[in-house]
Amino acid sequence: MKELHRTVAAPPVRHVHLGLGNFFRAHQAWYSTHAPDAADWGIAAFTGRGSERSNAVLAALRAQDGLYTLVTRGIDGDRCEVVNSVAAVHAALEHGVWLGYFADPAVQVVTTTVTEAGYLRGAGGGLDAERPAIRADVSALRGDLSAPVHTAPGRLVAGLAARRAAGAGPLTMLPCDNLPQNGAALARVINDLAELVDPLLVAWIGANVACVTTMVDRITPVPTAADIAGAAAQSGFGDRAAVVTEPFSEWVIGGEFAAGRPRWQDAGVTFTADVAPFEQRKLSLLNGAHSMLAYAGPIRGHVTVADAMGDPTCVAWLHQWWEAASRHLSLPAADNEAYRAALTERFANPGMRHRLDQIAWDGSQKLPIRVLPTLRAERAAGRLPSGVTRPVAAWVCHLRGSGAKVTDARAAEFVEFASGPLPEAVCLVLKGLDPDLAADDAVVAAVLAQVRELGQS
Repeated sequence: MKELHRTVAAPPVRHVHLGLGNFFRAHQAWYSTHAPDAADWGIAAFTGRGSERSNAVLAALRAQDGLYTLVTRGIDGDRCEVVNSVAAVHAALEHGVWLGYFADPAVQVVTTTVTEAGYLRGAGGGLDAERPAIRADVSALRGDLSAPVHTAPGRLVAGLAARRAAGAGPLTMLPCDNLPQNGAALARVINDLAELVDPLLVAWIGANVACVTTMVDRITPVPTAADIAGAAAQSGFGDRAAVVTEPFSEWVIGGEFAAGRPRWQDAGVTFTADVAPFEQRKLSLLNGAHSMLAYAGPIRGHVTVADAMGDPTCVAWLHQWWEAASRHLSLPAADNEAYRAALTERFANPGMRHRLDQIAWDGSQKLPIRVLPTLRAERAAGRLPSGVTRPVAAWVCHLRGSGAKVTDARAAEFVEFASGPLPEAVCLVLKGLDPDLAADDAVVAAVLAQVRELGQS
């Protein structure tokens, strides 16, 4: 079995990424590899946190010069390719190296995949400044703008301070997580933290840093040992960092860049003046459906999305959700129908073992973005179809112990809400999501009835 190593020099680092996970390697890094100017745009990628899994990926990539195999798994078989755009990989704790990249004028793009929870936003969308981790970062940066920090907002602000100090020029930041208008969301979080640390930095950021909005889409489950072994058998490389993904991929970007960027448009990226319609459709039809299946599917004994798609009841629930959500999309109806048909095929792909317990993480952060907008829109129109409340009802069941273990940024809070007598639990969970929904008797009654239908008492 051959080892993966570079036979030519890595491309120069001009792009920094935070979050060295599977999705980044199947998506942003893949697009950069396919850009015609890939040789000019190497990526320095950092782990978002020092988990056992991320450290294992880091070690594997270091041993392979940043190279890895991407397995594209279609219904008609697998296709393997080596992705070569990751020029350097670093641990989260390599803070001095992080600051050094930001201080380099050659670096002109920063992307992030830290999940919705990683931006540490409060209920109003701004930075949750009362979180202990944020308070610790603020205290550290007030004393020394180059001090080690531990949150994604803290690391980004420290990097921007280093860039200002070096006079390294403008920079563009692209958040690649499932947040509505994620460019504006990231800009607000960064500015909020900068205001707490050094108000003069806020003005510099406004003049030198662009935060553009992106919509990303490619199903990328955690690879199994069998996936790794299969990739090695097919490619001939003993690759411990292989990634498995689906044939479909989409990246939509809107906004003006402050500096240079790869020619991603020639690799299939869509640049548009308005990302919102694409973003709304993806969050509602794909992500909203994923959340519904993630909580309802395990109650019916399913492990993966494809498993759930073999269950006529889950498929019926899926279409009920889609019918409601589709009423509030602004793209042409024919396009939305085609998107739903493609999703049906993608979800049912038996080669993609996309685990429902993986999708179920951080429901407190995801449901307000993926599900509640449709629920509110239906109520505003005087409707309350069963499809719009079932994701919430299934999440209540999840919080009460049905299905996967609860892994959530607000787990302690919401598990406590859900732990009492069922009518009270439903009210408390809804209140934690949105007090207005908890005050809507029809919504409370619908969720309560569905929780009971799903087997909770």
